[in-house]
Amino acid sequence: MTELSEVTRDDASLRRFLHGLPGVDQVGVEQRAAGLATRSIKKASKLWAIDTAISMVDLTTLEGADTPGKVRTLAAKARRPDAEYPEVPHVGAVCVYPDLVETAVTALVGSGVGVASVATAFPSGRSNRQVKIADTEMAVAAGASEIDMVIDRGAFLSGRYGQVYEEIVAVKAACGDAHLKVILETGELSTYDNVRRASWLALLAGGDFIKTSTGKVSPAATLPVTHVMLQAVRDWRDRTGQLRGVKPAGGIRNTKDAIRYLVAVHEVAGPEWLTPSLFRFGASSLLNDLLMQRRTQLEGHYSGPDYVTVD
Repeated sequence: MTELSEVTRDDASLRRFLHGLPGVDQVGVEQRAAGLATRSIKKASKLWAIDTAISMVDLTTLEGADTPGKVRTLAAKARRPDAEYPEVPHVGAVCVYPDLVETAVTALVGSGVGVASVATAFPSGRSNRQVKIADTEMAVAAGASEIDMVIDRGAFLSGRYGQVYEEIVAVKAACGDAHLKVILETGELSTYDNVRRASWLALLAGGDFIKTSTGKVSPAATLPVTHVMLQAVRDWRDRTGQLRGVKPAGGIRNTKDAIRYLVAVHEVAGPEWLTPSLFRFGASSLLNDLLMQRRTQLEGHYSGPDYVTVD
């Protein structure tokens, strides 16, 4: 495999490196994902797993009808997910559109909850670079601590790897101190090999996280795709010593699914990734089920949605 130090920004160099990566064994990755998904955890560990998953949630609202009031309500829930159990950890971040970042930042002052904002012409990514950079700069100026950008899938699938690379580099520069999550939109990449190549391209360009999806395209996050991305950040660590994160987003709605992803994180990347600084769930409804299942663990019966706030 080409040494990372030999990879330059031009299409030819990036193509040599990305197409020199080992191919993904489709049957193997799907079988391993299915096998790990059957793993159970002991009851004593389940409360830890639920609390860990809660702390990894990027509580998200990305609708055209979003209002400041809705964002403030979401922020209150992010700060204190279950009012009757103050020991429940706060979530990782609240994720909103750039024009609502200031509202979220004000509502979350002193909470430890991050504010993430989608940028770069989310969700399509169909705009010029100047607009994407301006979108990012607006969100950062309003106080966003994390930026979720989308790659130009058309450029990537056409083999214009240098264009995608340069755009990630430019957005990363516009982020300043904010962390950059690079959304691959894996549902549009068609193959696991493309997912692996896009993951490495994002890592080469400086992404702090690689993220599966916008949540606007089906399929969104899947366990096999997340396995491929976890392998990429593990291999990146092995080659560079640097830790980068993974964020599956879209379609993860219940506690059982969340625990399956935590098992995958532990087994594929390693236990050091079991922290909100390296693994997040992009979700709007997952938190509700985590809270209900947490109460079940503590109270011995299923509480149901009437006992927690439901978005």
